[in-house]
Amino acid sequence: MNQSERQVYLIKYLLSESGKYAEIPIPESDEEQFKLLRSLMNIRPPKPVSEEFLAVQNDFLKEKILSRGVTDIGALVPAEEGVYLWKGDITTLKCGAIVNAANSQMLGCFQPCHGCIDNIIHTFAGVQLRLECADIMSRQGSEETTGSAKITSAYNLPCDKIIHTVGPIVSGGLTEKHCVQLESCYKSCLEIAVRNNIRSIAFCCISTGVFGFPQKEAADIAVRTVRNFRKDHSIEVIFNVFRQDDYDIYSELLG
Repeated sequence: MNQSERQVYLIKYLLSESGKYAEIPIPESDEEQFKLLRSLMNIRPPKPVSEEFLAVQNDFLKEKILSRGVTDIGALVPAEEGVYLWKGDITTLKCGAIVNAANSQMLGCFQPCHGCIDNIIHTFAGVQLRLECADIMSRQGSEETTGSAKITSAYNLPCDKIIHTVGPIVSGGLTEKHCVQLESCYKSCLEIAVRNNIRSIAFCCISTGVFGFPQKEAADIAVRTVRNFRKDHSIEVIFNVFRQDDYDIYSELLG
């Protein structure tokens, strides 16, 4: 199969899983087809899928990611010893682990084509990721605590692992509790990385999107926590940003 054939196959399979979607027409353009495929993946509940589907999906996603360009940590220039600042799409980053800003359900974003990092990571990792997360949460028996973290496989992403953490939701003004919880997110991710012999980790800007944590204060906590942790542990850290204002904030903090 070529990419176009894989995409149509995946759409037809997902449409056939539910009677209420079976009559949805498949768009003609590649862009609209991928939008539909991503939407179907986003709303799909965690459940097993056929080996044939997985094989086609994996080939499709890996080629899709390669076409977007993969950045290896080895190609980055450190901002300070062992610490990097990189502006780009975290799903194209090749390193030990990337950090996903998850919600307390820890199942990914179910809103079709939402722009949050949780949605993007689950989309390009593949449907296996949601199923693994569901298994983890089922064994836990409760929602994930703010400030804690879980580790999963990365599936079709170029990184080795994904570390999922739940950041604080800031409403009604920033409090000391929010700051302590955000610091715990960074510590929990770093600790689970070290326990799993991960040598490099890429952090997104945890909680600064829809969760409302002020960007400057969040970056202060992130940089301080990483610097303190690295005094006693050998792990490379990438601060990954997507927006220019975040890049400017981290550039100033890292000198």
